[in-house]
Amino acid sequence: MSKTVLISGAGIAGPSVAFWLNRLGYSTTVVERAPALREGGQAVDFRGEQMEILRRMGLLEEVRARRTSMGEQHILDASGNRIASLPAAMISGEVEIQRGDLGRVLYEATRADTEYVFGDWITALTDTGSAVEVAFAHGAPRTVDLVVGADGLHSAVRALTFGPESRFRTDMGYVYAGCSAPNHLRLDHTGLIYNVPGRGVTYAAQDPDGPASVGFVFAVNGPSYDRKDEAQLKRLITEVYAGVGWEVPRLLAALREADDLYFDELAHIRLPAYTSGRVALVGDAGWGVGPGGSGTGLAMMAAHVLAGELAAAGGDHTVAFPRYESEVRPAAEAGAKQAKGTGPFLAPRTARGLWVRNQSHRLLTTRLFSGVFDKMTVKAANTLRLKDYGL
Repeated sequence: MSKTVLISGAGIAGPSVAFWLNRLGYSTTVVERAPALREGGQAVDFRGEQMEILRRMGLLEEVRARRTSMGEQHILDASGNRIASLPAAMISGEVEIQRGDLGRVLYEATRADTEYVFGDWITALTDTGSAVEVAFAHGAPRTVDLVVGADGLHSAVRALTFGPESRFRTDMGYVYAGCSAPNHLRLDHTGLIYNVPGRGVTYAAQDPDGPASVGFVFAVNGPSYDRKDEAQLKRLITEVYAGVGWEVPRLLAALREADDLYFDELAHIRLPAYTSGRVALVGDAGWGVGPGGSGTGLAMMAAHVLAGELAAAGGDHTVAFPRYESEVRPAAEAGAKQAKGTGPFLAPRTARGLWVRNQSHRLLTTRLFSGVFDKMTVKAANTLRLKDYGL
């Protein structure tokens, strides 16, 4: 009899877990709070060892077919003049794809063998030792062999298993917000980074005739807003960027009309363990490295490790889960360390900080320091080396 596994989250980590467990003959169900697959979102990239997971899944060519093919991104001064250019390898890795497109690829690769339940979520978990009893907001209760929390930074599975998010979360002192906007500068496979102290704007597009992706990164002293109140969040961003020049007023106008706002704090999750009993966490639910920490590729690699260790242990989770954690934790910690610099890079808090950032990246992108730069961009991605589990 095959094992039944309930996976919370249909983003990237959840379908990746389903992909590998399906190969083991497990019966997988993915439950997702959103009413459908989440489209759009920011771009995610793969580099170094992370390319191997795409090869093993047989998805590399499909991902390449949907790649953004972004080129350089340019740092601008207060007048909008270019002062430094970041190579594609730093921002976009070896291959980059929109998060929504990657989610669709993974969904199509798993939906024939996985049950997907949209518009529902887990409200209670009871690990009886021999199984897990699960209650849902809308659906009938189920009893399954294993539960995998792949439901992101604000994971419900983590909260139900380990306790409140506040116990394990460290805020980095920055907020990231993003949305789509008209490409009024007709950017073509390129991006721009504009700053004033404590506030940054990224503006990028793949097609001069298509939409642009806008990001707002700004320093905060602590949450003073309701993350679920979109109107309040848009007002907050507008107030924070009031009086900022360059193209910002036009981008704020686009923000007010946007229907795809993403808003969250830059934060890390650090847990004493990624598993408990018959429950395992994968991706941001378990370690939440944040932007710049190679988190997407690591989540997909971790899904492979979880399935591989279960296979190696003959399905015995008491043996597989500790091995899974010992394999993944060093890479998660390396990613978190790397991601600490994301906020200060995108939005240095002071004028001097801006100057230092700009000068350092001018230096790092010269031929003299190109080797150092290359090592920096793949360090976290290469921490985890995939074993051959025979999957």
